[in-house]
Amino acid sequence: MTKSAKPICFRHLFASALVGLMLPLASWGAETAAVSEARLRETVTYLSSDELEGRGVGTKGIDKAADFIADHFAKLGLKTDLFDGTPFQKFEVNVTVEMGPPEKNRLTLIGPAKEGASPEKIELKLSDTFTPLAVGGTGQFDAPLVFAGYGITAKNMKQGDKEFTYDDYAGLDVKGKVVIVIRKEPQQKAAKSVFNGDKPSQHAIFRSKLANASEHGAAAIILVNDGLELEGRREKSANSLAEELEKLVVLRDKLKAAPAGEQTALAAEIQKSAEQVAEFSRRLATPADAILAFTDAGDETSHPKLPVFFATRGSVDELVKKALGKDLATLEKEIDGDLVPRSAELTGWRAEGETQLVQKKAQVKNVVGVLEGEGPHADETIVIGAHYDHLGLGGAGSLAPWTTDIHNGADDNASGTATLLEMATRLATSGQKPKHRIVFMAFTAEERGLLGSAYYVRNPRFPLESTIAMFNLDMVGRLKDDNLAIYGTGTAKEFEPLVDALCAKAGFKLTKHAGGFGPSDHSSFYGKKIPVLHLFTGTHTDYHRPSDDAPKLNIEGMRRVTDLLSAIVEATDGSSTRPTYIEVKKVEQLAMSDDAGGDRPSFGSMPAYPNPVDYGVMLEAVIPGSAAEKGGVKGGDVLIKFGESKITVLEDFESALRKHKPGDKVKVVLKRGQETIETEVTLTRRRM
Repeated sequence: MTKSAKPICFRHLFASALVGLMLPLASWGAETAAVSEARLRETVTYLSSDELEGRGVGTKGIDKAADFIADHFAKLGLKTDLFDGTPFQKFEVNVTVEMGPPEKNRLTLIGPAKEGASPEKIELKLSDTFTPLAVGGTGQFDAPLVFAGYGITAKNMKQGDKEFTYDDYAGLDVKGKVVIVIRKEPQQKAAKSVFNGDKPSQHAIFRSKLANASEHGAAAIILVNDGLELEGRREKSANSLAEELEKLVVLRDKLKAAPAGEQTALAAEIQKSAEQVAEFSRRLATPADAILAFTDAGDETSHPKLPVFFATRGSVDELVKKALGKDLATLEKEIDGDLVPRSAELTGWRAEGETQLVQKKAQVKNVVGVLEGEGPHADETIVIGAHYDHLGLGGAGSLAPWTTDIHNGADDNASGTATLLEMATRLATSGQKPKHRIVFMAFTAEERGLLGSAYYVRNPRFPLESTIAMFNLDMVGRLKDDNLAIYGTGTAKEFEPLVDALCAKAGFKLTKHAGGFGPSDHSSFYGKKIPVLHLFTGTHTDYHRPSDDAPKLNIEGMRRVTDLLSAIVEATDGSSTRPTYIEVKKVEQLAMSDDAGGDRPSFGSMPAYPNPVDYGVMLEAVIPGSAAEKGGVKGGDVLIKFGESKITVLEDFESALRKHKPGDKVKVVLKRGQETIETEVTLTRRRM
């Protein structure tokens, strides 16, 4: 824990803040404000321009943004020879997954040997009757086959006044075996289904099915289409064909009655319609039992050691019928009728095969510039940060997944980056040396899970024990009606009265959030017991969509946020004692953790991003007062089992947690160094 030599004197602090700082800000002239706003507008417009390709990881655009930030730091005279003579702290992240060679992606289903005959073999054909999926991993297997229904374990559901459990794995041993799993879930069209009515529940998604199979120790998973999916495809093709045929008849009737001058255009329309009829006829004649494409279930692996396949329903239907006496359609109908799983081992059948998925990596970089301090506190550090990456052309994280338009991210987070650079400009050109080292840090890969800030706190350029505060800027470009949210006001004894006074003077309507874990990079620093403040002007309907563009920003509001943060930083720097760190007992809404709010159970941890261990989930931090802390769990522990579920990757942990409710007592197994520890936690209710 970071400790102060002695508590800060509030009177001294506010003398520094209000007299030494706020009076100059009060005399900030219209011309100076206009100059600042012009700089902000120019910077944020460039950072959110199409030229930068949405600043997506792995794009040339994000490298242009990094170079722009580095050049800005250098022109201000900041120290930038920090990492091998550059301002770039580099590391690698996975960006895409590609399928390996065909001979390394194969699947054969082998039946029992009949007397005097060789075993029956069903050799599936790559890209025809099966494909590996990018959400899975690389591995080899030769193991028994098990039918695991829909691959669902759903506890704590309500059926009338009674709690209800549906578990395809109940009483089924799948450890080291290959499971066949049907897509989606039972009772899909039943408005009163215990899952989520006639809308898909969380149990229907691929991620949940994979996590559940992994938790139960499966060696591989083979997914197949559900019956309703096939019916829907056939119905859609039939309806499209019928509509196009009606259109074609109307066009031909028009052509007969049309004057000569209109016949050429109508003939072209008829030709186009006839081509559509041919296409829909082809689709209707083609079996609806098509496999998914390699990336259709997701383009990032969630289980790097679990082979995951998608096979045609027909390729496994006959073997299921031979082993169980019923085909998949019958089994689905029976499950729909009474919600009793029909899972069973497929006696005598096994699967043999392998997958090879190739992770494609990209080099990413935090960009850092330093304004050195002067005096007895010059070796203490204040960090001012903002992430500069965004979503590129969308994909994972986009709230408009149907488009590949550039997501410019003007508010998220070109606004924070531009404000960071404006802060650097003001402090570097003030003519005065700060008392502490000021580190300006533009983080990368925040949108992928706080990766840039997490990497920095694991590999700090300046000692974390002498880092006295971190101030974060994320989405500060949409100030409306003077409403400003500040997270972390309870993380240091001095912060709340300081921001109260400064915001009142600046005319902000302040919403305070005491906790230091929240939806941005400040979480990484608070996890290392560093006081934090995070400034945020609110979300909006353009969030994570291509429509988050620069013309919608409130540039004056960004300048006012810069004024405020300048005051906060100068007050902190002007004090002779460091902020007094506080462990906040209240849990705020957490990003990148298991506490996302709502009426679900909370464990109270912040997993490490990226996960640095090959097996299990390392917990970066444990929330004070949480179920985990009360159970003796500590930051740095590796979670390997949660209740009855083994934990290999984060998705396993999330899936296992969803199977419980607040108040449940759960046994957990942890690795702490070389020691294996078992403990029990009582899950609490998540709080926003």
